[in-house]
Amino acid sequence: MRWINARPSNGARLALIVTPFVLTLIAYAMGSAARLAENPADKLLPSLDGFLDAIDRMAFTADIRTGDYLLWVDTAASLMRLFSGLGIATVIALLLGMLIGMLPYLRSLLAPYVAAVSMVPPLALLPILFIIAGLGEASKIALIVIGVTPIMVRDLAMTATGLPRELIIKAETLGGSSWQIALRVVLPQILPRLITALRLQLGPAWLFLIAAEAISSDSGLGYRIFLVRRYLSMDVIFPYVLWITLLAVLTDWLLDRLRVSLFPWSELEAQK
Repeated sequence: MRWINARPSNGARLALIVTPFVLTLIAYAMGSAARLAENPADKLLPSLDGFLDAIDRMAFTADIRTGDYLLWVDTAASLMRLFSGLGIATVIALLLGMLIGMLPYLRSLLAPYVAAVSMVPPLALLPILFIIAGLGEASKIALIVIGVTPIMVRDLAMTATGLPRELIIKAETLGGSSWQIALRVVLPQILPRLITALRLQLGPAWLFLIAAEAISSDSGLGYRIFLVRRYLSMDVIFPYVLWITLLAVLTDWLLDRLRVSLFPWSELEAQK
């Protein structure tokens, strides 16, 4: 049998999934033990016990100054900004993507502009956003919107443009207006892709959020990471990075389950 046709069993697949994570953990534990053996006060690679102490301090012990449980306060602040930005971006992308994909005049007008805007580095606009919108929540949310919306618009526009022409012709033959075709033909076809496009932009959205929080904020996961770095508190930074990763993975999984539950036919299309 050729390797290209080989398929792992369920047990083998699970073992393959777990192996890289286990190897990474083992490699870290070995590196940490080696450094701490040379210098017990080393902060670069804290021990696993150090991580547990930091997690207990940040998540389950109230801060002496504020009385807050810092990890949960930071998580709530970051998720509010993240989901606000992604929600606004999703609405804009859906509307513009459909219009550009369906209407040739709007495609000629807006497609080149959106393509050009999507090439602008969003982080380069952060100082401008702080000047225009101030240092509050608006500038952080706006950075996420600006960073992910153009890419999602282009993705959905290409999806709408690539729909089989036969679908549109049949709808026109049955007397459907442009509005009816948009709602009953194009929209159901591109909604699964909208969720996929949103999943693909989770990573960039987190990047823009953390960058904005690092520069100007008084709460948030990115804020906390850049606050404690001055003390070389790797025992806090590593768990925060892992927590961000876990939140992103969980959000990605939930969005995929939402797509499958709402549009089960899209799973069959993906398997072709």
